[in-house]
Amino acid sequence: MAEQTARRDETRTPAHRWRRLAIEVLLLLVGAVLFFRVHHLVGTDLARATQNAEHLMSLERAVGLDIELGANRWLAGQPVLVAASVLYYRLYYVPLAGVLVWLLLPRADTYRVLRVTILVVAVLALLCYWLLPMSPPRFAMPGIVDIVAENDPVAGEGTRDLASGENHFSAFPSMHVGWSSVAAYLVWFTLRREHPRAAWLAWLFPAGMVVVVIVTGNHYVLEVVGTAVVLTLALVVTRPWARTTSTADARDGGRRADGAAAR
Repeated sequence: MAEQTARRDETRTPAHRWRRLAIEVLLLLVGAVLFFRVHHLVGTDLARATQNAEHLMSLERAVGLDIELGANRWLAGQPVLVAASVLYYRLYYVPLAGVLVWLLLPRADTYRVLRVTILVVAVLALLCYWLLPMSPPRFAMPGIVDIVAENDPVAGEGTRDLASGENHFSAFPSMHVGWSSVAAYLVWFTLRREHPRAAWLAWLFPAGMVVVVIVTGNHYVLEVVGTAVVLTLALVVTRPWARTTSTADARDGGRRADGAAAR
């Protein structure tokens, strides 16, 4: 048994590990392209999106959560915070990409445990976009200032172009909050035992995104709540698999270590 483990360990050469890494990166890039392509194809019905937004706004008024207009008006009068909010909103993918690189390079085993979570989150998000198109506050709520469109130096007013081929009615779930939360979860899952305080600090990133998407007029409060529900469902579905896979990897690592010691 020790000899078999040693032979398996010998096959894990640097070239072998780099091949596996290249495959993981390729799968991640293909998955991202497919996600955005499908995203632009589903939930594009303007009438349904507007109707769903009106229903959601009515519900928010009934429970006293209709704070979007007041928060948006307040931000519009703070030029410094406007610039910071637009930057935070636009560059959210930079921390996400950084976390993925951080996992893929020295922690590829952890990434393989967690990649199914990323896949399930993406599938659930696309399903929601298809079943429940939603017009964001910047389109559906009278009086909202479209802060990102008015202050984004790159896309600018192009973000309001309904003929651009982009899906403007995918407000639920908010994947700015969703992917920010996924990045935080990846960090938390990886560091929770070795560095628990740093692991919890990662959640400040999606917490800031929650504030930004509301004050910029891009999402409703109840959408953020719904996003949390979608993410929780994804974690409930995938956590047993992640736990089982993580335990199996730990046992495999222990066997490799024993085999190396025996040699």
